[in-house]
Amino acid sequence: MRYYRLHRRGRPALVARTDADAYDLTAATPDLDSVPALVRAARLAGQSPDAVAERHVHDAERVPAETLEADCRVPVDVDEVWAAGVTYRISEDARTEESDMPDIYVDVYDAERPELFVKATAGRTVGPGEAIGVRGDSDWNVPEPELGVVLYRGETVGYTVGNDVSSRAIEGANPLYLPQAKIYDRCCALGPCVATDIDDPHDLGISMTITREGDPAYEGETSTAEMVRTCEELVSYLERHNSLPEMTVLLTGTSLVPEEFTLRPDDRVDITIEGIGTLSNPVVEV
Repeated sequence: MRYYRLHRRGRPALVARTDADAYDLTAATPDLDSVPALVRAARLAGQSPDAVAERHVHDAERVPAETLEADCRVPVDVDEVWAAGVTYRISEDARTEESDMPDIYVDVYDAERPELFVKATAGRTVGPGEAIGVRGDSDWNVPEPELGVVLYRGETVGYTVGNDVSSRAIEGANPLYLPQAKIYDRCCALGPCVATDIDDPHDLGISMTITREGDPAYEGETSTAEMVRTCEELVSYLERHNSLPEMTVLLTGTSLVPEEFTLRPDDRVDITIEGIGTLSNPVVEV
């Protein structure tokens, strides 16, 4: 299933979407008003989240499926968003070319230990339709489309689409500036949903379109099959000697890097991942 977070009739709502229909689970049982609430109920029942949702869809109000992605919000209130770097060959190549210290990216690409870093907090994370930010003190800002692993107390419960908006100019000047290049207001977008029925996260098509003044300024596509590390490996390193909060999203690396391109205010970024959906965001300067 795919789970969307909406605000309906003055209340938060968790909407479950099957292949054909969508259901307001919160209308059937008010306790199911978020993905964490659904997972907690599933653990108490000794069932999967989807099994718990399926018990309630018959009593739930139907929601027009075609309106979900237009009305949804950040699919889950995350305590922390983390990200992995240099997990695709194109990412390693691009960061090597832009950096004044290129060898460190080659070393990470070939190393046993992956690059992991804090990406955002809840207050710096936006949802579908909300504006992502580009830094006013950087002249090279790019979106980074990524598969996000949704973790509940360290356990993978689903997947989402992520946009790891980054200042390539700041990171390229010196890798020690990475936190400033990555962490700032509106630096991360998540959505449109949490998908729990992904059979193989390492074989999903990813596409990104950047629209400027009504016309495509960039279009690209790739696949998570190009990742050189698995989601399980990245999660295992994230958990090592690191107490995770209740809800965490781990972005698994950059798959598409626009060359000689920088985001501008009023651009729109659309990222689609097979089996999950499309995350769309306008751009503002922060």
